[in-house]
This record gives sequence, structure tokens and C-alpha cells, in this order.
Amino acid sequence: MSVKAPISADLIAEQNDAEISALESDYTALGAQLSRRGIDIDVLTKAAMNFAVAIPSWGVGTGGTRFARFPGIGEPRNIYEKLADCAVIQQLGRATPTVSLHIPWDKVDELSELREAASGYGLGFDAMNSNTFQDQDAQSQSYKFGSLSHSDAAVREQAVAHNLECIEIGQKLGSKALTVWIGDGTNFPGQQSFTRSFERYLSAMKSVYAGVPDDWKLFIEHKIFEPAFYSTVIQDWGSNYLAATELGPKASCLVDLGHHAPNVNIEMIVARLFQFGKLGGFHFNDSKYGDDDLDSGSINPYQLFLVFNELVDAERHAPEKFDPAYMLDQSHNVTDPIESLISSAIEVQRAYVQALLVDHSALAGYQDENDVMMANRTLKSAYNTDVSPILAMARQKAGGAIDPIVAFRKAGYRDAVGKQRPASKGSGGGIV
Repeated sequence: MSVKAPISADLIAEQNDAEISALESDYTALGAQLSRRGIDIDVLTKAAMNFAVAIPSWGVGTGGTRFARFPGIGEPRNIYEKLADCAVIQQLGRATPTVSLHIPWDKVDELSELREAASGYGLGFDAMNSNTFQDQDAQSQSYKFGSLSHSDAAVREQAVAHNLECIEIGQKLGSKALTVWIGDGTNFPGQQSFTRSFERYLSAMKSVYAGVPDDWKLFIEHKIFEPAFYSTVIQDWGSNYLAATELGPKASCLVDLGHHAPNVNIEMIVARLFQFGKLGGFHFNDSKYGDDDLDSGSINPYQLFLVFNELVDAERHAPEKFDPAYMLDQSHNVTDPIESLISSAIEVQRAYVQALLVDHSALAGYQDENDVMMANRTLKSAYNTDVSPILAMARQKAGGAIDPIVAFRKAGYRDAVGKQRPASKGSGGGIV
């Protein structure tokens, strides 16, 4: 079956032809530099080509804040148009072969048609995402005061049923995981009992867990605040770990880089969760103050590198236990969502390749000797290496664009879909 290409392959080839000479020169120079360090650049390029991170279906739309949302040109109006945009990202960047759906936002009547449409673009489906943080049309019970931890059993039963429906949809689409994030919590002291809320959550989640197929994974996502600002039921990795442990082996913890207090050592959380068998995966983004959902690597690329340093080290020590899921999760308020997602996928891939450069044998020796300066320099040596030629060569070899942002703009895709998709009139607050 031939893959449908939204961007002209000839345009990409023409653009690559104009840039390949410079790339080959940079690649050769970097290869010589790495060779002196005992590193084969071609091995790293293959690793980069094999790396993949999922795209969130909602990420290709324009986001917003609590105060306003400014619609973009040619925003996708349904899941089929979202898939078309996701196909552009994959065609140019070659690191995003799967799409993570959000139900009911992406719900359709004919799932076979949806699966066929994705397959036609060469895309698969990643984890399913449930939504019990907002009320939907014709919904009998409200989630205003919570969902899986609500004091009313009828609300909890509705939330459980929705998650089970997400699993059923995912099975028909070829997904193998369910991500559960809830906005449950309180805005005022005394509003709810911390203990009883958590007990109700665990009881409801056990009903969801019972419906998770044996070959699936259940990802629990924690978030320190928002929309509940005083307390959140699953507020940090500790509560997340407790819940995942209570539920069973199919449940694990999902780490969203923006869902932590400022300056929290996220890379150490990653190490702890993996050490005790509960690291499920990641939602990659970046932040300055809180849950900002900014482009990955745009604020603190060193932290992203340090996270991948722990992941690479974990895979070295226990490859049989290493299988984390990777997904971007961002809100694009002032940039083109397609450009941001292409850029973010590259930055996540960059951090991974940089982490592969770490000399772990030397690092372990410095750590054992308590040689702080040399241990830190070992990490910095990897991080300070510009692996851009490796990433660009990986794209080119996989049929993508050497410079995907430039290729995207030259293709005129945004203007073309802008003419096909009427501009959104809404400007209310809230993310996509």
C-alpha cells in the first residue's frame, strides 16, 4: 500500500539537493571528531533513525490560555484533518510515526475508516487519552467537583465507563495503552478529605484496570496543580507511584515534564520510577514557571538531556525492562503548531542522541572516585556536542527533509489548508 504524501516529494528532494553538500561536509567533520572519542557516527545516525515520539492529535490545533485563544489559519476541524497535519510532521521530520487520540474530541462513528485513513498516511495510533476533566454534550453527570474521585458514586461510574469505552475504541484502532489524567482536586482547604478522595479514586481506577487488556499498559499521569489549585488527587510522582503499585503490573507512571513544581529534579524522579519498575512514559514539553506546555527544549534543553541520560543508562543496565512510551504534549499559542511539533520532535531526538554520547564507563569511575569536576565534565562534553548533522542525515536517509521547517514553508501547506478550512470564529479561553 502506497503512503499518501501531503507534501510534494519532488519539493523535498529539490530542497535536500540544495543542502546535501553542506550537510555531508558537516557530517564528515563531526564524524572525525567523534571518531577521536571512539564513537561511530553511523551508529548514532541509525539510532536517531530508530527513535520515535508520538504526536498528540490535539497538538496540531492552536492552544490558548485561561483568558483567551487566538485561532490559527487552517486549523484542523476534525480528526481526519488532524491526521493530515500529523502526516506532514512525519513526512518532513521522520520521527513521529504515531498519533495519540483524545476521546471524545476525536471520536468517530466508523473506526475502520479512521484506521484506514491513518494507515494511508503511514501513521499508527499511540496511547488513548480519556477526558473526565470537562463536561460533554448530553452528559448526565457533571465533573465540576471531580470524576474518578467524586463523592457521588454515579459520577465515578460515568467516569469509569468513559475510560472503558476509550479502551474499546483503542482496541479497534490498534492502540496498546490508555493514559488517565484527571483534574480532580480542591480549590479550598476543607473542600474534600484528602484520604477519602484518594480512596475513591483507587476504587474507581481498579474498575478501569480490570478492563485493561493483558497486552495493554495503563499510564497514570500526575499534575501538581491546575485546574485544582489547592490540592490535586494525583499531584506528584509519589501519589502516582502509590496508585500504580496498588493497581498492579499493567499500571505505571507517566511523567509530564511540565507537571512539577519549578526546579524539581525530574531526572531523579525518572531514575526512581525506573528503578522500581513503574516508569511508563513521558509527555514532553517545556516550562518556565509552571505547566506552561511550551515547545520541548525551548527553555531548559539541559534538563531534557539529563532526563535522557537517565533513560540511556537505564536501558544499558536493564534492557529487558526498558520500554517507555514517548509523546509530545504542548499548547501552541503563538507559533504554527506543525512547525512547533516538528521542532520539538527534533529537540527530543537531539537529547536522546546527545545522551548516547555519554561515556558511562568513565562517568561511573569518576563517581566512584568522587571526582565531581570530571563527572560533571563528562556529561557536559556530551551535551555540548552539536549533533545537528546526525539528526539532519537521519532525516535525509529516511526520506525526510534536511531542514523540515524551511521545506514546510516552501511547500505552502498552511496557506493551502487555510483556503480549505474555514477560519475558526471562537476566541474563548482554554487549550485545544
